[in-house]
Amino acid sequence: MNVPFLDLGAAYRELRADLDAAVRRVAASGRYLLGAELEAFEAEFAAYCGNDHCVGVGSGSAALELALRALGIGPGDEVVVPAHTYIATWLAVSAVGARPVPVDPTPDGLSLDPALVEAALTPRTRAVMPVHLYGHPADLDPLLAIARRHALAVVEDAAQAHGARYRGRRIGSGHVVAFSFYPGKNLGAMGDAGAVVTRDAALADRVRLLRNYGSREKYRHEVRATNSRLDEIQAAVLRAKLPHLDAWNARRARTAERYTRALGHLPQLAVPATAPWADPVWHLYVIRCAERDELRRRLERAGVETLMHYPVPPHRSPAYADDPAAGPPGTHPRSEHLAAAGLSLPLGPHLGDDAAGAVVEAVETAAAGLRPYEAPEKGSPPHG
Repeated sequence: MNVPFLDLGAAYRELRADLDAAVRRVAASGRYLLGAELEAFEAEFAAYCGNDHCVGVGSGSAALELALRALGIGPGDEVVVPAHTYIATWLAVSAVGARPVPVDPTPDGLSLDPALVEAALTPRTRAVMPVHLYGHPADLDPLLAIARRHALAVVEDAAQAHGARYRGRRIGSGHVVAFSFYPGKNLGAMGDAGAVVTRDAALADRVRLLRNYGSREKYRHEVRATNSRLDEIQAAVLRAKLPHLDAWNARRARTAERYTRALGHLPQLAVPATAPWADPVWHLYVIRCAERDELRRRLERAGVETLMHYPVPPHRSPAYADDPAAGPPGTHPRSEHLAAAGLSLPLGPHLGDDAAGAVVEAVETAAAGLRPYEAPEKGSPPHG
């Protein structure tokens, strides 16, 4: 059996009638930007998150960037970011002229290490940007406490965490939270799309201004801004999918539980942990292996598609080679370990039982003979 990493077409096949109707509705309306579908989706997603305001924008990256701009963060400022994340988190900070300051995660890899965050603060620090990576919530309370002590903003990157909960609170219920609706996300559009969710009416109004050329009234531009609008077709598609999000997340969780039960005993692997205060939504199921690249080759030969999230940490990327954050190898050892060891297994709401079983069998076979995995605190980082 060949198992793809993610079957994006399966969501369309499940909801074909609703999605076709949504697109036809927009096509017939003659209104393709900043219309009724967007207004409805913004209200529905804000309510889903347990928040007051949602502002749809063109992408998840734009959501992060416009949130920072709305907070007045720009040149000369610093924003603390994870060293282990997709580079879009960093690029949003750079896009507003600020400097990303990376810190390593906690030893389990689940969240920014609060001790390292506090040590990274300077008089120029304006914000902390935790990432709810792989669909697992970051440990927000210690970060919020640091932010209160130092008068910092907290901008949550929730691009992978639609529907997750932290200590019973829905991710998205915070002060400033940025979402992506890229097609592969748990709640995905049929193209790029994003949103800023907030309980701050003034900040929401500022993001609306910034997404539309700085204009509330045509040809009157109050500030220098950009064009980044979530279009009506994407809003209608997201409205059709939103009522199914929790059920789809539950399917992901069942597959993740099956993987953990079956693979958790293998000495060659580390399966992902779940913190007791978290209800993750399993955007990704990332195992760790000392010989990651060999494991991936074996799984490919067995017909199982895997991906690596993320094999090059932002601070090791050529994009940031001239940044003081780059440093020599080992500057952020936990992040570099995760980059070298992590492998994402197929996971999605439409991965069938037979396919999940085939993944388990293939991983068990492929792991045989590989050297045992050791966490970075117990040994040197692996080189796959």
